[in-house]
Amino acid sequence: MGGGESGVGAAVLGQVKGLDVFLSDAGSIKPAYLKMLQERGIRYEQGGHSELLTLNADEVVKSPGIPDTAPLVQKLVKAGIPVISEIELAGRYAKAKTVCVTGSNGKTTTASLIYHIMKGAGLNVGLGGNIGKSFALQVAAEEYDYYVLELSSFQLDSMYNFKADIAVLLNITPDHMDRYDHSLERYARSKFRIAQNMDKKGCFIYCADDEVTMKYLPEIGIQAQLLGFSQKRQIIPGGFLNSNNTKLVSMYKNDVFEMLTDELSLKGKHNLYNSMAAVTAGQALRIKKENIRNSLISFESIEHRLEPVLRVGGVLFINDSKATNINATWYALESMTAPTVWIVGGVDKGNDYGELTELVKQKVKAIVCMGVDNGKIHEAFKGVAPTIVDTQSAEGAVKAAYNLSDKGDTVLLSPACASFDLFQNYEDRGRQFKSAIRYL
Repeated sequence: MGGGESGVGAAVLGQVKGLDVFLSDAGSIKPAYLKMLQERGIRYEQGGHSELLTLNADEVVKSPGIPDTAPLVQKLVKAGIPVISEIELAGRYAKAKTVCVTGSNGKTTTASLIYHIMKGAGLNVGLGGNIGKSFALQVAAEEYDYYVLELSSFQLDSMYNFKADIAVLLNITPDHMDRYDHSLERYARSKFRIAQNMDKKGCFIYCADDEVTMKYLPEIGIQAQLLGFSQKRQIIPGGFLNSNNTKLVSMYKNDVFEMLTDELSLKGKHNLYNSMAAVTAGQALRIKKENIRNSLISFESIEHRLEPVLRVGGVLFINDSKATNINATWYALESMTAPTVWIVGGVDKGNDYGELTELVKQKVKAIVCMGVDNGKIHEAFKGVAPTIVDTQSAEGAVKAAYNLSDKGDTVLLSPACASFDLFQNYEDRGRQFKSAIRYL
């Protein structure tokens, strides 16, 4: 169910393994994916699910964007037909070791950084999950010894027997509350599924400064080795800062890694956590210190995550389109050093904007709303930000933000919302934003 990257990857893997595969999409399948299905002779439908055909399946691989509450999914469950994720399917056939990364924020950056470290160390490694090519497609067509997988809570929810060799949980902050009955506990337990089935040979890497993680960690009963990381205290084994906060230190099995924080290519408090997690994973993989150090220096920030775009008329534009929740935007605003015009808005996921009030007072000179319904943003920041304006396109938002800014200011796109009201996804939103800047 679902004809995107995940669904088509699962269909290809199923076919390669000799299964009788049928793909069904309620919407329209993108041309590139249609071509893959047609070239391989995989049967498919689009524009709706054939219920009788779907209920005749031995097993259904559900794309992560389809909620468990969807009527057809409910019927499948009631009929006793297993509903799994593409990651679960791929895990059955993958012979490689896996490094799995989840968290409300920072997982794409951290997964990419771990992949960069492993690649730099000469390991035969693939990158997949919620980023790049689907895990299933790579298992079907590639031969890797390792995979680094970015995993969302939606993917984790439909994973049952999959086992990570190294699991990284970066943080847990309210996100996708609409999918979890507005229960932070349900969402947190979903994130902890990354550690299910792990044994003492595995390593579970976690942020010891994250309150929600630390609340539930004792209850989960994780069997793997626990490796924490913290900016507030020393953790052994794990990652921490030295006494004057100038060095990142990581200790694992009598191996000590040290590096000046100024040397790290990723800047900002949130990225220091990401770097700590990646270093700890690198040590757990027994990668040489010099390889880890070189990779931390050479890594380039990813697209749509605090990505500097252009300076126009002395105004710096930053693309943080991947910030689809309040916490991600909090980190973005916290890292701003110049007066900021903030572009925000989209599909609200149960946001509590109150968490951003103080930062907006300190950092933001004007707010540009970019969404179909901006009422909640106006209500939250009326009297907090001097100016709030509405727009309904990337081009309109960029023009409005530029007109509200002065030389030396920063325009920050950090929406704190999903993108589906005006854009296909956060990548489309970020690219339209960047394109609009170039037309100023």
